[in-house]
Amino acid sequence: MDLQQVRAVLFDMDGTLVTSDAAVERAWTTWAREYGVDASAVLAIAHGSPADSTVARMLPALDETARLRAANRQLQLQYDDLSDVSAAPGAARVLATIKRLGLPWAVVTSADRQLAKARLGAAGIDAPVLVTFEDITNGKPDPEGYLRAAEVLETPPSSCLVVEDAEVGLQAGRAAGAMTAALKGLSGDLNLADLHQLADLLEHRE
Repeated sequence: MDLQQVRAVLFDMDGTLVTSDAAVERAWTTWAREYGVDASAVLAIAHGSPADSTVARMLPALDETARLRAANRQLQLQYDDLSDVSAAPGAARVLATIKRLGLPWAVVTSADRQLAKARLGAAGIDAPVLVTFEDITNGKPDPEGYLRAAEVLETPPSSCLVVEDAEVGLQAGRAAGAMTAALKGLSGDLNLADLHQLADLLEHRE
């Protein structure tokens, strides 16, 4: 992949810019216990997906009101748990590199705005553009969030690099027509060990 084509960078939040996997797993495990579902089954599908879509898959018999109540309960558990949320390794460096290169960037997350701001704040990250689940109709793997971010940044999706650590997010990036960078052993146009590697590649792209 030719990184000289990159004109904007679109980051996922949880597990990508922010280390929050433990908090996410604690919240879903508590929620699963409260709702009588298998925690391991929930954790297998929850990462990177909006809370209400995970609830719908785990409890398909719930009506819309009950599903929203269950999703809101899960989010509340996450609001209350920021104890070990921090910036991911290399996050500060890659954001400094992007700023130096003059590249616009955004965060596109399946979290709602309250949770996104809380986690980014705990990590010391101030996103110039933040697209949350509340800003769109369809969450990942639908490309709507990434398309919205590209539009706000006034950059064609094909010139955007989507950085993700979840397959549903990579699917969303691909569907948007963006280039993809994958973390945690997943496969994208670019496969990254961490964000330090992305900073190195961007610094030497010319």
